[in-house]
Amino acid sequence: MIKVGDTLPAITLMEYSEVEGEGCSIGPNPVPVDKAAAGKTIALFAVPGAFTPTCSAKHLPGYVAKAAEFKAAGVDEIWCVSVNDAFVMGAWARDQKTDGKVRMLADGDAAFAKATGLTLDLTGKGMGLRSNRYSMLVRDGKVVTLNVEAPGQFAVSDADTLLAQARA
Repeated sequence: MIKVGDTLPAITLMEYSEVEGEGCSIGPNPVPVDKAAAGKTIALFAVPGAFTPTCSAKHLPGYVAKAAEFKAAGVDEIWCVSVNDAFVMGAWARDQKTDGKVRMLADGDAAFAKATGLTLDLTGKGMGLRSNRYSMLVRDGKVVTLNVEAPGQFAVSDADTLLAQARA
């Protein structure tokens, strides 16, 4: 499992763009994690699935609501990673009004989840291999803090916890 001091895996995630701009075409665009994180402070959190109850009602909304506070604490970007495709993440972004606040990054084949060792097997529940719920503060591609939830919990990966760590 990834730990504090480790570098994020050099995996490419996908991001759905509604409009063209800054070198991005409309539709899914590749986001090489190592290049996208270079020289930045990232508040990264991962969820088991888009549109799922806890993720949609608590986890993502907390980060959207506190986006300005994260910026004030020196965080350049907030990333939400989920084992869903870019189209689903784009639809979830529209639903949750994340534009300009949280980057919604798709880990469609769970490559990032596997590379970090933070997988959650929900095969028996009809969801397959997913990401565990966690948050981390990343500076220049290196993990500074890591908050991994126990199965079925939502206590340490919330926006308030990671924001306090970013301010420290």
